[in-house]
Order: sequence, then C-alpha cells, then structure tokens
Amino acid sequence: MPAEVAATFVIDDGSTDEGPAEALRAGARVIHLGRNRGIGAAIRTGLLAARDAGFDVVVVMAASGKDRPEEIPVLLEKLWAGHDYVQGSRFLEGGSSVNLPLARGVLIRMFTVLFRLLSGFRGTDVTNGFRAYRLSLMDDPRIRIEQSWLDRYELEYYIHWKAIALKYRVCEVPVSKTYPTSQRNYSKIRPVVDWWHIVRPALLLKLKLRT
Repeated sequence: MPAEVAATFVIDDGSTDEGPAEALRAGARVIHLGRNRGIGAAIRTGLLAARDAGFDVVVVMAASGKDRPEEIPVLLEKLWAGHDYVQGSRFLEGGSSVNLPLARGVLIRMFTVLFRLLSGFRGTDVTNGFRAYRLSLMDDPRIRIEQSWLDRYELEYYIHWKAIALKYRVCEVPVSKTYPTSQRNYSKIRPVVDWWHIVRPALLLKLKLRT
C-alpha cells in the first residue's frame, strides 16, 4: 500500500477558468498539461501519475458534477473483491439517469449494443465515464495507452476493449448520472466528429488495424 491511503489528481487540460486553482486550494494534486491535448491525454496523465505515486487503483469520474463522489466505494468494492476494471452503469438496476437528453440517450444505447456485438461483453453503459481501474493494467505491454491516436475520446474505449479482450476481470456496477436541467452545453462531445472518436477504437481493434 502507498504511504497515503488516497489522493485526488486533477488534470488541467488547458483550462480557461479557475477550476485548477480551486482544486489546488481544496488539496488536490493538479497537473498542468499546458494546452488542450484531449480527454484521453488527460486521463492517461492521471493514471500514470497515480501509478508513479505508488497507488494501486484509480477511480475516474467527470469533473462536471454529473457523477456522485459518494458512490466511489461501490466501484472500489468490486476491485477489492478481485476485479481489474469496474464500469459504472446508469442503466443497471439501482442506477439512475437524471435529465439525460433523449438524443444522447439513443446514441449511448446504440453504441453500447454495437460494442456488445463486437466484443461479446454484455455491458449496458459503455460510455459512462465513471470507472475504476487496477493500475497494474497499465503495466501490461499489450495495453499501449501511450499511443498518440488515443489522446482524445479513444483512450477510455481502448482500455475497455483491451481489458475484455485480454480476459481481465471486468464488471459493471449501478451508479447515478445527473445532467443539468438546461439542455445547452451539457457536454463538450461534438456530433459526428467526437462520436467517431468514441466508436473507432472498437472497430480498429476488432479489425486488428491497431494494437
């Protein structure tokens, strides 16, 4: 076990507001990337920083307030029980999805079905960013998170696919996801362009065009 039981890592991916400063004042470890490199690059930085600091597991969650920090123990419980990767699901019994925009909900379910068909894993909410990882995954040479094509939305789905394909212990747990009441600016995901970034890891890996 690391000397510290837990720590919060906040990755400043070219932020233009006071978020990083607020996080620093709250006691988080803030890592500045200097410019906007993408969510994949930010998550990679956080995973590797936590591993290098001696931690065994990481929980990744949205910085936008959609996820509930008090549900973190639900994910960690599965890691302590022996799983390597735990995916949060708003659609499992006991989970909830509040104010989810209709179009977003349809796309999420469509991609979840596609991912299930391609991978064989009977997941229910593959796009949910509330996840927990055993950091030893990053030591597996077959999981190459350093690849530059994973800098944006691809990284999360790349790790998801690899964990399943390499027979790691993967499961889902019910969690809550709450979107703002306003339907505007609820997400930075751009139609078509960013959804392609989300979908392509499963397609490229299934076709063995990437490793």
